[in-house]
Amino acid sequence: MSKIKIAIVGMGNCASSLIQGIYYYQDKDPTEAIGLMHPVIGGYGPSDIEVVAAWDIDARKVGKDVSEAIFEKPNCTTVFCPDIPETGVKVEMGRVLDGFSEHMRDYPEERTFVLADAPEPDKAQVVQRLKESGAEVLMNYLPVGSEEATRFYAECALEAGVAFVNNIPVFIASDPEWAARFEQAGIPIIGDDIKAQVGATITHRTLTDLFAKRGVKLERTYQLNTGGNTDFLNMLNRARLASKKESKTEAVQAVTAERLPEEDIHVGPSDYVPWQKDNKLCFIRMEGKLFGDVPMNLELRLSVEDSPNSAGVAIDAIRCAKLARSRGLAGVIHAPSSYFCKHPPRQVTDDEAYRLMEAFINDTQGKLHEVPDTGRGEREPAQATG
Repeated sequence: MSKIKIAIVGMGNCASSLIQGIYYYQDKDPTEAIGLMHPVIGGYGPSDIEVVAAWDIDARKVGKDVSEAIFEKPNCTTVFCPDIPETGVKVEMGRVLDGFSEHMRDYPEERTFVLADAPEPDKAQVVQRLKESGAEVLMNYLPVGSEEATRFYAECALEAGVAFVNNIPVFIASDPEWAARFEQAGIPIIGDDIKAQVGATITHRTLTDLFAKRGVKLERTYQLNTGGNTDFLNMLNRARLASKKESKTEAVQAVTAERLPEEDIHVGPSDYVPWQKDNKLCFIRMEGKLFGDVPMNLELRLSVEDSPNSAGVAIDAIRCAKLARSRGLAGVIHAPSSYFCKHPPRQVTDDEAYRLMEAFINDTQGKLHEVPDTGRGEREPAQATG
């Protein structure tokens, strides 16, 4: 089988973990390899993915081979596959727009971006590069809050006829207007805001669903997260945090037995701790009442390397996007979006999302990609900001 050709916007920690994973599993039997949710999807293993184009705005990455760029600062994720062969693909200068927050200039260079002094591409140039490279899937790894930049690259994907996987909480797949544009163009989209393999959101959702199924009334809950990578540094600008907080909060609210009042639920990134680097600490507290109105509470601490946790899901999203293309599907691919993302157009429980996802993968006719409308997951069109 031919390779799945992907393009990446943003060569940060998540892209580093994804690319390391492509090569890490190259010499392993996928059916015996540790850490894969789906060893094979549509006949493709992880190593059947090939990066054919990449963009970034950091001077330390632009112009370098992808194999070098993923290990440049400020990347700080775990290196679990250090021997990446030269790919022959150079990282190109991307479009800045709102992809860089001004407050990050106040931090040492090793922790933040060093803007490259190079001409920014226009849409026609990005579209041409996507077409020339043969890219089939465009991965959006821009920083949280990059509203204008995300829309720019989504436009490029539409014009180039490339499937779009939106890994960040800028609402494209969950905006009906954007979703309709991808459907009309005959292009698949998966989004928005990727869940980690076993991270804060999926853990919080699982526990919330457990409370509901076991008859425990959830009255209050919080999820606090700290980390030391550029994602957490970027989100110190609270104006860039709004969509992230909405995405994470709605992911939990969607599986409560009854929606909690806003004052009784707090979910979101909380602080930047430089020495944590790519390690993410999550603190969850849940308070409720069980049999006889007797109070109970649960507290959990989760420590996990953030970017490999994300890459374990992204590597499946890429293969599902390829599967959707090969089946002629267009618009939002609902089953993968609901299973992989925090803010899909339609929210269902994770058990149901898993069932629908397995049906989608195993459906050779490509018809079982719909997710029932529960009435709770439909999104209003996102408002332009910035």
